[in-house]
Amino acid sequence: MIRSMTAFARKQGQGEWGALQLELRSVNHRYLELSPRLPDELRALEPKLRERIGRRLARGKVECNVRYQAPQAMAGELAINKELVKQLAHTSREVDAILYNPAPVNSLDVLRWPGVLESPGIDEAQLQQALLGLLDEALDELDDNRRREGDKLKAIILQRCDTAEAVVDAVRERLPEVLAGVRSRLQQRLEELRQELDQERLEQEMVLLAQKLDVDEEMDRLATHVEEVRRVLDSDEPVGRRLDFLMQELNREANTLGSKSADSETTRASVELKVLIEQMREQIQNIE
Repeated sequence: MIRSMTAFARKQGQGEWGALQLELRSVNHRYLELSPRLPDELRALEPKLRERIGRRLARGKVECNVRYQAPQAMAGELAINKELVKQLAHTSREVDAILYNPAPVNSLDVLRWPGVLESPGIDEAQLQQALLGLLDEALDELDDNRRREGDKLKAIILQRCDTAEAVVDAVRERLPEVLAGVRSRLQQRLEELRQELDQERLEQEMVLLAQKLDVDEEMDRLATHVEEVRRVLDSDEPVGRRLDFLMQELNREANTLGSKSADSETTRASVELKVLIEQMREQIQNIE
């Protein structure tokens, strides 16, 4: 199943512990890059969030934004961690004894210290479990969105594969005609030079020229690579890097076809193939 790296998911939850909103945004990236943004109350969960997201996603730049609001009944309550305040006061006196002219400690500065103000009555374990549950739901939604987008990308790439195969088949069919045209032009040129034609030498030259213009191997490799693209698109594993490599190989063969071209139609076929390959490559940049 092909998955796009571009998707979005949002989940919300509410309970005795308050209200949570979680958003996941993912865009294409060479590797998996996570950027979680958590409120202070849930910052300790960051390693678990990274682990869960890493188990579900293989590539992409992923933003995880979490918003938290305490229960309304507790919104106006302020609970102070008195033990922490005592420790801060004791430490402050020790520092004052060392300094030459210490400044008085401002109570507001103490209140800003992490952990001094607490949210009373909130079950932190319950709150953390609620967040992890929302994350799993958001990952399910994100995966569904990535799959749907991946189906669209797959259809586009398969259509380009069909067109590329048609171009390759057309070049194959025209190869005898191309070689016959080269032979005719060579004979005409020799006649214009008014030189006696040596049929044996002419045949030798035609064999050498045919070898130089032979694109059977390029045609075979183009067809093989296109078939491999189709096979990879049916894989259930992340295939973005594999497809990107195949686009490089396809482009190499299309360039070789153009360099060996003996007529304008083959040159146009080479250009058309490169356009199709580039169109596929642009879509593949979004595939996981």
